[in-house]
Amino acid sequence: MRRHASAGPLVAVLLLALALSALAARQTPAGPRPLDLQVRALESPAAPGSGEPQLSVSSRGVLLSWIERAGRLATLKFSERTTAGWSEPRAVASGENWFVNWADVPSVLRLSDGTLVGHWLQKSGPGTYAYDVRLSYSKDDGRTWGASFTPHHDGTQTEHGFASLVEMPGGGLGLVWLDGRAMAPASPGAAPGPMALRFATFDRAWRQTSETSVDDRVCECCPTTAAVTSEGAIVAYRDRSGDEIRDIYVSRFESGAWTSPRAVHEDRWQINACPVNGPMLAARGKDVALAWFHGKDGEGRTFVAFSGDAGRTFGAPVRLDDRGALGRVDVELLPDESALASWIEYADRRAEVRMRRVDRTGARSASVLVAPVASSRASGYPRLARHGDDVILAWTETVTTASGVDALRVATASARLPR
Repeated sequence: MRRHASAGPLVAVLLLALALSALAARQTPAGPRPLDLQVRALESPAAPGSGEPQLSVSSRGVLLSWIERAGRLATLKFSERTTAGWSEPRAVASGENWFVNWADVPSVLRLSDGTLVGHWLQKSGPGTYAYDVRLSYSKDDGRTWGASFTPHHDGTQTEHGFASLVEMPGGGLGLVWLDGRAMAPASPGAAPGPMALRFATFDRAWRQTSETSVDDRVCECCPTTAAVTSEGAIVAYRDRSGDEIRDIYVSRFESGAWTSPRAVHEDRWQINACPVNGPMLAARGKDVALAWFHGKDGEGRTFVAFSGDAGRTFGAPVRLDDRGALGRVDVELLPDESALASWIEYADRRAEVRMRRVDRTGARSASVLVAPVASSRASGYPRLARHGDDVILAWTETVTTASGVDALRVATASARLPR
């Protein structure tokens, strides 16, 4: 009687093929997922003559801050997002000797104990860039504010700005800023020194507990950014090498000191002037997303990169823009570990605020139009924030007042993340 060959080897081969196919499917990046967001305009709490918007997030929700100007008088105001819309604006401080700049914007942050802290820029001398970072805090929801103070004590009439504020682990305030104390020439005719990035902390009683350098040579006027991971604070900024490479660098606060700064990606963008285009960070636990811009080879491009180890290392950059960009990015992490990022797209002489979802795999959703904006500095730095399923956006637009005069005004919009 003839014996039939065993089916065992054939079954094993088929099972192996199926297993490899399933593994390949898991390793292949998913296709772009739709970003099902309907952007809706929100009635802005800011009046005509406003600009320099900033957004921050606390357990209570999203807080918007901005500057309103009336002649020489500048006033820092804020409002919080409620179920009924924006709350009635409140003033933090006012002055006729402030340094007001479209890129170097003030902020208001609510700490976990409910304390509000604000910062703005105030002139310290007659020089164009002689100004200080001023801080103040309120323990009664912004009805009253304490006397202002500075985190730096060098006494030079030089630039101190582009500050980023965070609540430090365990409480208290931390902030970084660009510090130009070394830029003052040592003698008439001497060359100015470099701009530095410095850091300071204040405890819960508002006693200053530190001031130190993070990096002694950085780009002179690109905004900074800071966030807090489960392993401590992280900052990102535009560095400046001796041969004018101005790539994005990060440093982490570890064991009471800042780590040696390192590049997020070797863009190798060489430029002999500050591009006024800084990065933005978002962090949750050990997850970090970082967005930035570079204009290497004359082409404006925006990117996001992810880290799963609190910013020690970052994955390959994912391009944000579709055809070209002016930069001015922002980014927020989403619950599924992807990121929502915004930027100013620029193509065919048209500028638009756009946003899209980006995955760690490199998959991107289609971009969503937020609003058309001016391609000039008048559009400012568009801001993006998320609280729960709510996404809030803010930027500067041109409006026509009742008297027929064109004026700048902070505009706001919202969108709801799908569940």
